[in-house]
Amino acid sequence: MKKPIQFDLNKQITNLEISKIRQFDDQVSTFEPLIRLTLGQPDFPTPDHVKEAAKKAIDSDFSFYTRTAGDIKLREAASAFAAAKYNLSYEPETEVIATVGATEALATTLFTILNPGDYVLIPSPAFSLYDSLVKMSQSIPVYMDTSGTGFMVTPELIEETIRSLDKPPKAIILNYPNNPTGTTWNKAEVEGIAHTLSTYPQMLVVSDEIYSELVYDDRHISLGEHLREQTIVINGLSKSHAMTGWRLGLIFAPQPISTELVKTHQSLVTSASTITQFAGIEALTNGQDDALPMKTAYKKRRDVLIQTLEKLNLKVTEPKGAFYIFAALPEDIQMSSYDFCYGFAEEYRVAMIPGDAFGAAGEGYFRISYASSLEDIKTAMVRLTDYVNKLRE
Repeated sequence: MKKPIQFDLNKQITNLEISKIRQFDDQVSTFEPLIRLTLGQPDFPTPDHVKEAAKKAIDSDFSFYTRTAGDIKLREAASAFAAAKYNLSYEPETEVIATVGATEALATTLFTILNPGDYVLIPSPAFSLYDSLVKMSQSIPVYMDTSGTGFMVTPELIEETIRSLDKPPKAIILNYPNNPTGTTWNKAEVEGIAHTLSTYPQMLVVSDEIYSELVYDDRHISLGEHLREQTIVINGLSKSHAMTGWRLGLIFAPQPISTELVKTHQSLVTSASTITQFAGIEALTNGQDDALPMKTAYKKRRDVLIQTLEKLNLKVTEPKGAFYIFAALPEDIQMSSYDFCYGFAEEYRVAMIPGDAFGAAGEGYFRISYASSLEDIKTAMVRLTDYVNKLRE
């Protein structure tokens, strides 16, 4: 057999790991029938009025490129939505960019602002994409372990981490409501974080606020309101309007930064899908409250989960937003998070994500996504109770 040619590929890519979330989901996918409490994907359909807008765009032959930053009507709608919901002020023409999902928004942002060797602060546990994109930028992730602060980034933790470095960090990535923990900040906490970060005026803030419409008992407070000149706000419609497959993200950034972001965005994708953009106009204009019924359902599911987990004496921080619970493994059971979750999937046909998929600080925990039906969640909790009690025997 002919020996394959060995190519010298980009080390920044070959050294990356595939997402452990996706890896685990793939590994247990053969265990059928399987209740999946794994991925961060709403189980609700896209609202009908949004789908109708997309159909109308197709029938109207809106199949050509838009401007690189997006159709101006979409950017105007996004700017108005952000102003009404979060008291943000961004010029549609120069400070709003439509992207191919929030993932591309993050990639565009980090590829634009980072130089090789830059330090980037990342709270841990964290969504694994941040680590990958920072490393692809030849920069260095610096993790801030939040397991000792209730999974909350605090001004003190930021200060302590910066003091430990041999040079100032270029950027900090913040995600709230948070994946995987569901924690978020209130107004006073956002103001405290903003004040601390303002004392480092050369440090950019990448604020991933994709779950902003899923805050349960309060309104979302954006860092873009309190630290505008340093902050790049990432958002999108995947979670708020159940549009994960449509791929529409948004970047809100001050004009000097957005001018450079557009260059990267153009080089990566040219522009976002025209049909999706017209669906987005409808979602942002006439669907400002589309998330409300979903949020009500998520809250009910969350409460069912917490009730079961607390009965099992599992330590859990009550999520204030998003649709994840990050629970500690039973203290009286000595297992890795991977073994615990794999065993549960194999024996009980329920899949959850091991905490180590979110970094070293996540070991000893597991993440439940409650973007699944209440019936499935109740069934899963009956099985989890049986599984934990059996392990304790």
